[in-house]
Amino acid sequence: MERSKDWMDEANGDLEHARSDIQGGFYNWACFSAQQAAEKAIKAVFQKMGAEAWGHSVADLLKELGKKHEISEKLFHGALELDKAYIPTRYPNAHPSGSPRSRYTIEEGRRLIGYAARIVKLCSDILSKI
Repeated sequence: MERSKDWMDEANGDLEHARSDIQGGFYNWACFSAQQAAEKAIKAVFQKMGAEAWGHSVADLLKELGKKHEISEKLFHGALELDKAYIPTRYPNAHPSGSPRSRYTIEEGRRLIGYAARIVKLCSDILSKI
């Protein structure tokens, strides 16, 4: 069953969630939600292509997508940064001390949301052409 629209709906919802987290001061969750938005948007494209997308690395997924679609180096570097928000944003034992809440800033959140928004747009553009 082809469910790319469902994946994109979730990607857009995660992006909206990330923006809401910024407003609420939950910067670690804004970063994580941005990572999730990007991951799900890329998986939407793979779903539409009838391909299997495995894993949670935005950079790895984007690299694979780059075999069929042009991906800028700048966007790939953003994906690498998004990947760093997958686990440490949620688990205290990913840091030497303090909770993840104390380890992320509004600037990081905004930057990662920007990367995610560009990836979601790229994927939306690709989907409109498939």
